[in-house]
Amino acid sequence: MAVKTQSYYVPAQSPWPIVGAIGLFLLASGAGMWAAGIAGIWGPVVFAAGTLVMTFMLFGWFGNVIDESHSGLYSEQMDRSFRQGMSWFIFSEVMFFGAFFGALFYTRVLAVPWLGGAGNNAMTHEVLWPEFNPVWPLLLTPGGIETTAMGWFGLPLINTIILLTSSVTAHFAHLALLQEQRARLKQWLGGTVLLGVLFLGLQAWEYVHAYRDLDLRLDSGIYGNTFFLLTGFHGAHVTLGTLMLFIMWLRVNKGHFTPAQHFGFQASSWYWHFVDVVWLCLFVFVYIL
Repeated sequence: MAVKTQSYYVPAQSPWPIVGAIGLFLLASGAGMWAAGIAGIWGPVVFAAGTLVMTFMLFGWFGNVIDESHSGLYSEQMDRSFRQGMSWFIFSEVMFFGAFFGALFYTRVLAVPWLGGAGNNAMTHEVLWPEFNPVWPLLLTPGGIETTAMGWFGLPLINTIILLTSSVTAHFAHLALLQEQRARLKQWLGGTVLLGVLFLGLQAWEYVHAYRDLDLRLDSGIYGNTFFLLTGFHGAHVTLGTLMLFIMWLRVNKGHFTPAQHFGFQASSWYWHFVDVVWLCLFVFVYIL
């Protein structure tokens, strides 16, 4: 008996990959100039331009995929490809954050004790930095810059509760979709988006507190570097996840998704849960330990 094969839709050439590449270039360039304090006002301007380009790209690319799906161009094979692609994307993000957590581990467990004279490194300690106190977090740099550590209580704890709550609301939204309860789906998904926006607002407030009150900055030695790189990149991922969920909320209000076909929503939910897990690791290893 012959097996019926399904056609595999191959889209036409798209401008969205190059638009996304331009947006990422502007984001990286603007962030670099902004953090380094060069080019004056142009750093924030270029960063904002990159944010707008990336937002435009996401809405445009998602719109093309939605139109193709509603036109009946996709098959079960395409659905498997989407699932595999999202799975590999999240895996690449795990490796991305794994590199930063690895750098934090290397610094705290290996480099700091070595610099403090652990093992056979007493001579290194005496020659490079005799006054060095190998206790994490390092609040004094060789150049004499002093800072204060960011505690886990307060804004970090509140943001942890917010993200954990958002995972619950995202789960309830998924259950409402499976049960075809559209009103509840809109409420739970909209609540998840609002919690994401609230998290970002509180993280911005935390950064203001760090710069203004704690003298905790990017140039505050290895502690400041690792703190802002890990929390900052996580904030960027929360921004992307919030935007993705907001697009899903707009689609829900347009009547999209069924219990049988809703991978766009499911992929965004996967990503959001991944972001929450990363924050839990950050909260433990950056703020508490």
